[in-house]
Amino acid sequence: MAQLDNVIADLLAIEGATGAAIVDIDSGMALAAGGSPGFDLNIAAAGNSNVVRAKLRTIADLELKDEIEDVLITLQGQYHLINVLTGEGNAGLFIYLVLNRVGANLALARHKLRAVAVNVAV
Repeated sequence: MAQLDNVIADLLAIEGATGAAIVDIDSGMALAAGGSPGFDLNIAAAGNSNVVRAKLRTIADLELKDEIEDVLITLQGQYHLINVLTGEGNAGLFIYLVLNRVGANLALARHKLRAVAVNVAV
């Protein structure tokens, strides 16, 4: 778990980040989480696993030969980024990152999120 805690720390170092979690897609359980986004990250992790599973089902139903890179949900005060991991040692997981809209640069945050994502292994 120490490695996942380091990933959470790296994610929270992204400018504007207020919360982060590494989540199992199937169960919706957060394997690691941190930050203070103003809501329960574990509940958000479970809810966002439903979003990812629904999109994966839709891709399968459409018979698309493609994978989800990320999902962006914009709220009035926050960005919620979901980055689906597909590498060896992290398939079946996603990163959930919460950003304060005022303090975050979305393009830079997505770039840094991808750089951190390559280091996730379970």
